[in-house]
Amino acid sequence: MTEIGGADLKPRNPEPRETGHRDSGHGAGQDPEKRSQILAGARRVFFERGFDAASMGDIARAAGVSKGTLYVYFENKEDLFAALVGSECEETAERMFVVDSEEEDVETALTKLGFSFIHAILRPSSIALLRTVIAISAKFPDIGRRFFEAGPCEGVYRLSAYLAAKVEQGVLDIEDVEQAASQFLTLCKDGVTIPALVGAPDAPDPAAVEKSVKGAVRVFMRAYGAK
Repeated sequence: MTEIGGADLKPRNPEPRETGHRDSGHGAGQDPEKRSQILAGARRVFFERGFDAASMGDIARAAGVSKGTLYVYFENKEDLFAALVGSECEETAERMFVVDSEEEDVETALTKLGFSFIHAILRPSSIALLRTVIAISAKFPDIGRRFFEAGPCEGVYRLSAYLAAKVEQGVLDIEDVEQAASQFLTLCKDGVTIPALVGAPDAPDPAAVEKSVKGAVRVFMRAYGAK
């Protein structure tokens, strides 16, 4: 079992998780396009105003639907935000964690992944989502858990699969691939994401991002490169 940021990273469970929320998929009689339209409106309102200041009326207007339609798709504001969290994390994971297991040069693969990882989490929408989740996770811990599982845990899982393949090929020497994946991603974002998260005036520039990613790859390979 690996830890990320003090929280346990448990092996992925192939069985559906019980979340206490309506399934984030499409319900019977629901229009996928209408659901996406609602999520797009909710995204604008939540990210501009924050969770507490956003109202279902605001979201309905932003999405161009009635409040009645809103409640057909989502039980309440918490349910809607939880669905948005899942949607945003899934999109980010699909864009960030695409690692070619056939890539022979590990340093090249990790460098590409590191840059895509940092660029994705530094997007204004990603920062806004993380700020909002942090702000409400004490009140709604299930939303925080869903974000953690769909975001950090999913990223570690995908990178772990690539690392495991390279261990089998004898390119890497890693005892715990999940721990190693977590360590690499943490090294990449060290000193880069916190300034953006707290709104520091000097946001990370391309040179800082490059230094962070290349440093992470260098440390990782020294620790886990096959001798």
